[in-house]
Amino acid sequence: MSQARPRSQAVVAAVWLLLLSAAASRADRLPERAPVVVEYDIDVRLDPDAKQLTGTQRLVWHNPSDDEVGDLWFHLYLNAFKNNESTFFRESGGQLRGDRAAKDGWGWIDVTALRLADGTDLLPGRMFEQPDDGNAADQTVMRVALPQPVAPGGSVALELAFTAQLPKVYARTGWAGDYFLVGQWFPKLGVYEPAGVRGRTVGGWNCHQFHANSEFYADFGRFRVTITLPSRFVVGATGERVERRDNADGTTTHVLEQADVHDFAWTADPDFVELRRTFSAERDVTPQEYEETSRLLGRTPEEVRLSDVEIILLLQPDHRPQAERHLEAARLGLKWYGLWYGRYPYRTLTVVDPAPGAAGSGGMEYPTFITAGSSFLFNRRPLDGIRLPEEVTIHEFGHQYWYGMVASNEFEEAWLDEGFTTYSTSRVMEQAFPPDGTLIEVLGLRLGSVELARLGNDADALFDALRQRSWRYSGGRAYGFNSYYRSDLTLRTLAGLVGEATMARVLRTYHERWRFRHPGSADFYAVAEEVAGRDLDGFFGQLVEDGALVDFEVARLTSQRVPRQRGVFDRDDGRETVGADGEKAKGAEDGEYLSTLLLRRRGGAILPVEFELRFDDGTVERRSWDGVERWVRYRFVRAARLVEVELDPDGRLPLDVGILDNGRRLDRDGRAAAHWGARILFWTQQAIALAAM
Repeated sequence: MSQARPRSQAVVAAVWLLLLSAAASRADRLPERAPVVVEYDIDVRLDPDAKQLTGTQRLVWHNPSDDEVGDLWFHLYLNAFKNNESTFFRESGGQLRGDRAAKDGWGWIDVTALRLADGTDLLPGRMFEQPDDGNAADQTVMRVALPQPVAPGGSVALELAFTAQLPKVYARTGWAGDYFLVGQWFPKLGVYEPAGVRGRTVGGWNCHQFHANSEFYADFGRFRVTITLPSRFVVGATGERVERRDNADGTTTHVLEQADVHDFAWTADPDFVELRRTFSAERDVTPQEYEETSRLLGRTPEEVRLSDVEIILLLQPDHRPQAERHLEAARLGLKWYGLWYGRYPYRTLTVVDPAPGAAGSGGMEYPTFITAGSSFLFNRRPLDGIRLPEEVTIHEFGHQYWYGMVASNEFEEAWLDEGFTTYSTSRVMEQAFPPDGTLIEVLGLRLGSVELARLGNDADALFDALRQRSWRYSGGRAYGFNSYYRSDLTLRTLAGLVGEATMARVLRTYHERWRFRHPGSADFYAVAEEVAGRDLDGFFGQLVEDGALVDFEVARLTSQRVPRQRGVFDRDDGRETVGADGEKAKGAEDGEYLSTLLLRRRGGAILPVEFELRFDDGTVERRSWDGVERWVRYRFVRAARLVEVELDPDGRLPLDVGILDNGRRLDRDGRAAAHWGARILFWTQQAIALAAM
């Protein structure tokens, strides 16, 4: 029998429910299904000795626009590995993400048949297009003219046949021995963007060439994929296996299906150790966590409720001791991303541990299917304190949200997926390994998520606007820093400006509104301003569109006793000479100090910044500077000596490139040594990560 709650508790609860209901009524409904723009039915056979695929594909495209569309544009990504004249190879020089292309590891895809469902042959009219750079040698985009345009809201069905030579693993896809990671492997339609989508004024195809510093963009639909290969292989893939049959020729056929996604990838390796676990929405999330999330986001308890998911881990035998680390990381992702942004809507999540020699396929994301990365070095102490397996798994899972469901254009606005995912990853790591999301904890040395991001942040790294097409950054490091770490720091700075609770609601609303759709940066700006209830044009204009540098410094600090008066002074009762004999000056007390502080804005970004004054009597005072002028000087007369000044004491501007110049103290400052110790630790982590992959 339940007991009646005290009246005060009942009143509080009633008020809370009223506020929650009001907030919930303003929330966007989390969509359950994606629009079906394209349907793929693919039948593929793997020849593991020749490293080749042979496939047929039936495709139905539904015109999402009010336009008559007279052609179809396809990505043929594997042709990026065809020769060293492709745009991908010209830009990468055969090296990418710490990986190097094998001299004899070429790959390609040939479309051998292409016809309408009624038998009309379209192959003679196909053309290779180079919309980005005019490189005639690049064959990663194919345009197919149609005999009749597809009417607004109409559809067209095609039948294709293709053969593909998989490259030796390099840049996300290929083979290494008997290990296969088959990504971007079939003729895949680009995105026809109607007018109004991502700021377009006229509808048209968005179908970029495959670049070294870019990833992918595709439309939502349904996949049914039938994979046949020798029975000794363990197979993992996007979606759910709906059928498995053993054939008389020693092969096995696997049939997989998945709706509400925009891509499909798969893997095969006879050495995989397959482990399965269930993420339980009841067991893995506490009632308190549901309640706290509901309050934080202003959503009903039902709206933040999660669902069960089967986790499939395909692990290399040498990494067996790390199995629970990968599985727990997957559970953490499902839990916290789900609570914060909306439940994961699929029934499965497959996590792949790449084989030795297959580093290039690690750390990659596809719908319901991610590749992680590890090394046997992390099996035991002290290197088990390097949390690369956890961080990579959580990060790649995060792309199920930022790229997978909220399907931004990775070619043109990488910060919307890599940056949002990096920010979200660090927040999950902070939940799992408080207080700072420790990535390295070895022999007393620690490195947290924010510190890692800030260590790569310096003035020389900021010659690019954050938002731009991925192949137009000034270099590979510029792409990586801007798309990942600088975007993370920018979002953290936004959170510092609007408050953590408001930021949580911004991201939740953005995900709700744009799940299963294609937003652009302007769409995120609009949501942020709506939820925060303030004009953020200046913030986004400076930090995202223009790439302005955030750099404040404490340029000078002095604190000296107030000098005694000397000279001739006119008083109310007459003129007085004060001076030479050193007698006490009138109006000045022994022990008073005059402190002078000079703050400067070294960067172009104008943002408000708080600073904290600490005096030798223990007094602490907070002030704020609007940051508009290039410099400002403050003077204080106190009985106590000003001994230390710290800019941004709460870390609300992590995008500030200056770590050492944000504080100054009058006694010895040991922060430089700490900074360089952390920087050495950072580069050590980078070296270990490359070795691990």
